[in-house]
Amino acid sequence: MLSGQQRILVVDDEPQIHRFLRPTLVAAGFEVVSALTGKEALGIIAKAVPELVLLDLGLPDMDGRAVLDAIRAVSRVPIVILSARDDEAAKVAALDAGADDYVNKPFGVEELMARLRTALRHAITIEGTTAVFQSGELIIDTLAHRVTMRGEPVKLTPKEFELLLFLARHAGRVLTHQHILRTIWGPAHVDDAQYLRVFVRRLRQKIEVDPAQPRILLTEAGVGYRLHSDA
Repeated sequence: MLSGQQRILVVDDEPQIHRFLRPTLVAAGFEVVSALTGKEALGIIAKAVPELVLLDLGLPDMDGRAVLDAIRAVSRVPIVILSARDDEAAKVAALDAGADDYVNKPFGVEELMARLRTALRHAITIEGTTAVFQSGELIIDTLAHRVTMRGEPVKLTPKEFELLLFLARHAGRVLTHQHILRTIWGPAHVDDAQYLRVFVRRLRQKIEVDPAQPRILLTEAGVGYRLHSDA
């Protein structure tokens, strides 16, 4: 459970979602604020930015992506998207626009709480300041540019290390294929998803106990990748 009175803004036009989420979040130690429309949500944020926003993309008065853009114009507050399973394109666009994560509808409470905890942890970690990253028996020393697995050094090419470091600095977050490709290889390669898959496969051969059943470098089907963190 999370402690403290961190405030979560739940933005969804379905009253049953609010009835379902409020007692769960309150029991976990959150203060919960509800909004049924995008306009209402932006009005709440204008008065006091919450610690996290849980945002449905399908709102009655405005597109959820427009709400996301408006929030990102004034704040880096963690935003977790509530998404329909068949709305993959909108989900990817939201992540590329600055959302921290997404949860598919219908969702389970345990998965939702895990995603919220990760988003909140990431919010208090300033990118690039963590000297040592750990996931299971994988350790990345970002200052020394050294990677070890089970205490043994892992030999990576410069590009493999750059990719792994980028994922580690956003550990727990879903990074879309295009976001990764644009950052690591440049705008000319944003559509080279197969190229990225080759590098991910190489990394898994080097950092996973069982590359066929990865536990560190995780695939988000149709969207991108997420690096698991012990933090």
